[in-house]
Amino acid sequence: MRAARLHEYTDDMANGLSIENVDRPAVTAGDDVLVEVEGAGWCQTDNHIIEGMWADYVDQDLPMTLGHENAGTVVEVGEDVQTVSEGDQVICHPVQTCGVCRPCRQGETMYCENQSFNGLTVDGGFADYLQTGERSVIPLPDGVDPTDIAPHADAGITAYHAAKKAVGDLNPGDTAVIVGVGGLGHIGLQCVDAMSAADIVALDIKESARDLAAELGAHHTVDPSSEDVAQVIDDLTDGTGARQVLDFVGADSTTALAPDIVAAGGDHHIIGYGGHIHEPSQALVNGEFAFQGNIVGRFTELQELVALVERDEVDLHTSRYDLDDINTVAEKLEHGEIEGRAVVTP
Repeated sequence: MRAARLHEYTDDMANGLSIENVDRPAVTAGDDVLVEVEGAGWCQTDNHIIEGMWADYVDQDLPMTLGHENAGTVVEVGEDVQTVSEGDQVICHPVQTCGVCRPCRQGETMYCENQSFNGLTVDGGFADYLQTGERSVIPLPDGVDPTDIAPHADAGITAYHAAKKAVGDLNPGDTAVIVGVGGLGHIGLQCVDAMSAADIVALDIKESARDLAAELGAHHTVDPSSEDVAQVIDDLTDGTGARQVLDFVGADSTTALAPDIVAAGGDHHIIGYGGHIHEPSQALVNGEFAFQGNIVGRFTELQELVALVERDEVDLHTSRYDLDDINTVAEKLEHGEIEGRAVVTP
């Protein structure tokens, strides 16, 4: 089968991955599930993996097939699999869990002590076939296209995971700020809108992104490159600030907004990453706000997101690319030239 493989870390996105012929994964364990990949979302994290940004955080044995946002059709299952069968269309949670460690028993599947992460620590879905496990696949409702929904396997549940935490502290009339209305942000905005009665303010330097935000439910849009964000939020909230901020950019300039825009006792959720937090400890003490990290989401949260998709509460904006164009996708994303999410179709 064909697969897009990373052999060495590089900043050259034009030549980051190579298309190779490799052996098709084999079903060896009783809970194995083999999926023919119909759609694999390209994520900014894939660019970061190619750059080697994750090498200090997880063990990566190169060469490795990337791709952690996957959906397709089940073609083979292990002898113990009961929840899916050959021919079922599924979306694949990127994390394969053991199910027996303490975090798994507590439902915190993202903290599994024995996990494998497709496209990050083991081979992923930028290939004809993906090997995963029964605990990681969710059958798709009739009428849901695996290619279209694939990015929800990571981008979607990461945004949903953050939104779910945020809406728990949003009362009707509170203000929520969405920083960055790109591939993740446009999903997160819709999740906050679907699950709360908050006033949503969307920040993005692109006019097209601000227009999209307005279409998707934002009550106000702000251009950070030409407007004083802190003053706008102050005016909109009568000086109290935003109860919840969801930062889908995670740059130094966006995390620096927190002391000036987050309400007392509120949260600044970090979803995008690559920057740093450089705030004096007194700023957190004075406002008693918190920075909250987010990574992917639980298996059950992916089930919940699929339910929102089925109810047309969350619409995913995608563009499709052939596997042969995978490095072109990486370059386009690096230069901010992709609106919504890119989906690779092996």
